[in-house]
Amino acid sequence: MRLTRYTDYAFRVLFHAAVNNDRAVPVSEIARTFDISQNHLVKVVHDLVKSGYLVSTRGRSGGVSLARPADQIRLGEVVRHTEPDMHLIDCVGCLILPACRLPRPMEEAINAFVATLDRYTLADIVRQSDGLERFLVV
Repeated sequence: MRLTRYTDYAFRVLFHAAVNNDRAVPVSEIARTFDISQNHLVKVVHDLVKSGYLVSTRGRSGGVSLARPADQIRLGEVVRHTEPDMHLIDCVGCLILPACRLPRPMEEAINAFVATLDRYTLADIVRQSDGLERFLVV
């Protein structure tokens, strides 16, 4: 199973905002830190703001910060938001679909994957990632 780059970027933005919880972080800083296209990152940030994960502040000292405490953001919740079509196989138009029993175990596997991520919060990852601030605090 592979998550999209969009989800990867969403986690990076959230980690950066969580580590720098005392200030609004400019999107340009996040883009430079991770060597990601700022234009692409803006789309991810906009979605995270619209979805209530981040708040955005305009102006000279503007940027993004967490909209709620890091211990209230579950990793599984973020994945469900950023990966709305998590299918391991594509059964559309398959000849054997009416008789095939593979889709159910695949769906169970996805649910188990996301349920595992639901056991962890953004705060858990930041707290357990010793030295993360060395890379993300400017």
